[in-house]
Amino acid sequence: MEERPLMSDTDGAESSVTAPPPVRRRGSWLTALLVLLAFAVGVVLTILALPKIQQWNAPQRQAALADPHGVASGMPMRPLSADAGQMLDARVMQLEERLNRITVEAQAASGNAARAEGLLVAFAARRALDSGAPLGYIEGQLRLRFGQAQPRAVATIINAAREPVTLADLRAGLTAVSDRVTVPPADASWWQALEHEAREIITIHKASTPSPRPQAALDRAIRYLDGSRVGAALAEVEQMPGRASADRWMQFARRYLEARRALDLIETAAILEPRQLRAADGGAVAQTSPLAP
Repeated sequence: MEERPLMSDTDGAESSVTAPPPVRRRGSWLTALLVLLAFAVGVVLTILALPKIQQWNAPQRQAALADPHGVASGMPMRPLSADAGQMLDARVMQLEERLNRITVEAQAASGNAARAEGLLVAFAARRALDSGAPLGYIEGQLRLRFGQAQPRAVATIINAAREPVTLADLRAGLTAVSDRVTVPPADASWWQALEHEAREIITIHKASTPSPRPQAALDRAIRYLDGSRVGAALAEVEQMPGRASADRWMQFARRYLEARRALDLIETAAILEPRQLRAADGGAVAQTSPLAP
């Protein structure tokens, strides 16, 4: 009798259990279709409602353009009370007075600055003449600032600067002619020569007056030049017996004095000139000087 092999438990389990069939996902494509359909419906509704929305927003845009500050044109503004109106008027008047005061102060400061600049130009011109240096840019400033107020003085200063005469030049020139200025000229008459000799021997004058002797007058003239008193030195030389030999020196001395008088005039114009003084830009200085009477 043949024995059949027994089936194992594992073999029976494998034969009796079968794998389930795969499940199909039918809901995914249906969801996508519904989303697309809803989007299409929304687009159609938006297109249809767009004209209505524009009609509703048009009045609001017009009101915003008509009233840019955000105040509705149909809403009346509240009137100010009497006290508030008076306070506002007083405040406006205070602001106007302050602005006027600031304007006046600014004009005064500008005018005073222009006068100070003109005075500095005059001082610079005087310094150039005293040192015998050329005017340079100062010449243009003199013409601009004082050309209308003191044209002759400006011309005198410019001409003097082109041929400068200094105190050192005057002293050296007077010393050079000292031996001729104290004696009568060679073509003098015998009476002039006798008068000169008599003055050298005997001089009669008051104790309070200087000596009329030519040598003493020459010494005084040199001292006057050392003290910048050119006018006094010129007066002494004009009284000397040999003044003809010092004629060129006297011309230089007069030119020196004319230039200094012209400098005095433009300095006075820089301080007191009320109408014709000019600023650096050529504009008239309308502000009255604080030193004017």
